[in-house]
Amino acid sequence: MLPVLKIRFELTNAEASLGNMANFIAYAVMGIPGGFLLQKMRFKKTALIAVAIGFTGVFIQYMAGHINSFPVYLFGAFVAGFSMCLLNMVVNPMLNELGGGGKTGTRLLNIGGAFNSLTGTAVVIFVGACVGKITKDTGIADVFPVMYIALAVFGLVFIVLNILNISEPPIDRSTEPVGSLMKGALKFRHFLLGVISIFIYVGLEVGTPVTLNTYLTNGIKGVVSDATMAGSVVGTYWFLMLIGRILGGVIGASGKTLLTVASSAALILVACAIFMTNTDINVTMPVLKIVAGKVSIVWATVPINAVFLVLVGLCTSIMWGSIFNLATRGLNKYIPVASGIFMTMGCGGGILPWIQANVADVTGYMQSYWVIFAGFAFLLYYALIGSKTKLS
Repeated sequence: MLPVLKIRFELTNAEASLGNMANFIAYAVMGIPGGFLLQKMRFKKTALIAVAIGFTGVFIQYMAGHINSFPVYLFGAFVAGFSMCLLNMVVNPMLNELGGGGKTGTRLLNIGGAFNSLTGTAVVIFVGACVGKITKDTGIADVFPVMYIALAVFGLVFIVLNILNISEPPIDRSTEPVGSLMKGALKFRHFLLGVISIFIYVGLEVGTPVTLNTYLTNGIKGVVSDATMAGSVVGTYWFLMLIGRILGGVIGASGKTLLTVASSAALILVACAIFMTNTDINVTMPVLKIVAGKVSIVWATVPINAVFLVLVGLCTSIMWGSIFNLATRGLNKYIPVASGIFMTMGCGGGILPWIQANVADVTGYMQSYWVIFAGFAFLLYYALIGSKTKLS
């Protein structure tokens, strides 16, 4: 949606990124209340509430298209973010605890993340196909088919969840006040640093492809490119996240090992992208694209730095599960409230890309990736040193 909003409302990169920021800043608002909700309502009821909120958020964004209002769209993105936060809060501890933590917990988190990446790949490609070439006449209404599908999915999931009998994961239920539980969880140094790490990680996962999409759409020689092809290139990033999570689930290595290898590789790829900016080297790469209603693999000509950034998707793929697994080791009764604190930091997915967008307005798109580089450096530190389990 960012390229559409940018052209339609004549926004700067920073202003256009507010849609993404509104979606993720909801994590900061809902994270702690969500932890309280999960503590009281448990997992299934919290999931049902999340799905209902998601339906409402998408409907508001749909209405924004009818009245052509950017502020209303931002509000809808904010409401939809509540749903994202709550659903993550339910799914992550369920997968990790049902796997018994450790390598099995990490494996289940990666497999669950693979389904997330599958839809992420499909949506980016599908939206690009719906929009086509972006002009000043392109509006939110051009992606209404996506809105209809999203509303239908939320409605169907609500019905299915309501019918299914879902077992609650075996987590100790505490009668302590939420404030006391929060203080108890934050006394664990590895959890506190893990909270900072997840803030940074979500920003890196989102900022890398979002800025790349804008760069490919209108940052090359000042020409607005075909959004379908740009969406296909960025969709390949999410497809590689899918591949990486499947591999992470199959390999089943420890969270520390996976995070160390992935962070190191990401630092190399981002550095290559930055230093190859002014080489004018174009290469062809295979991308997923919708042709005549069918998904096919085609070849796209892109700057070489775009290839390096697409490959970062392999690195970010296994980071969420690895960080969550490392950060929540030994928390036991603090798991529900810790999950709430964790989700609060999901707002990094809005804040870091916004910071990067501001840097891009000043320095250019590729130089803004120093923000991304610094983030991966911190994650490498957490994998090697910060994740050691101990009280503060």
